[in-house]
Amino acid sequence: MNGQSEPQGRTGPEGERSQAASLRLGVRLKLARQTRGMTLKALSLKADCSESLLSKVENGKASPSLPMLHKLVEVLGTNIGWMFEEVDGEEGIVFRAGSRPLIALDPLRQGEGIALERVIPYSAGHLLQCNIHHIGPGGTSAGPIQHSGEEVGYLIAGEIELFVEARAFRLGPGDSFAFRSELPHHYRNVGEVPASIFWVNTPPTF
Repeated sequence: MNGQSEPQGRTGPEGERSQAASLRLGVRLKLARQTRGMTLKALSLKADCSESLLSKVENGKASPSLPMLHKLVEVLGTNIGWMFEEVDGEEGIVFRAGSRPLIALDPLRQGEGIALERVIPYSAGHLLQCNIHHIGPGGTSAGPIQHSGEEVGYLIAGEIELFVEARAFRLGPGDSFAFRSELPHHYRNVGEVPASIFWVNTPPTF
């Protein structure tokens, strides 16, 4: 079963954004579950996670791993973006630095963890989905993950190892990639500094 961790580590405005996003995620996860008439036990069984872990996530006391979050939204028939989105930016066009939604995922179990910075807010009007994945040294997405669609990414900073099916690719700043989302994929930070990936996929199922 996928693990979790207690939210911690980030301080100041970034930490406040991350904590707010974790609380929002918990509230919306609970809302989606209750809307579908599912108990904690029923959802935990379908998502292959413990009931106590799910309860902590719903109460903003723990952060799920990326694969666990994928599984939860798949079972609930919703979208990760909706789980922690606030509102669109200025007229749904401009999204200011420092104000985009940021959510930390499983920061203790996976090295220094992963934080997703939402570039395109969740909206029924968007065909693309885009996040900046911030990965601490030793952090990993704990995959593999598979879903419908197509993905493209650009490594902004750091050094990562990208796994697609049985192949592994070492990437540095400026390197890019593209693949079908149905192929099992995950990544890890193999450098000594934080890494950031500008990541786009379609359709917006993430």
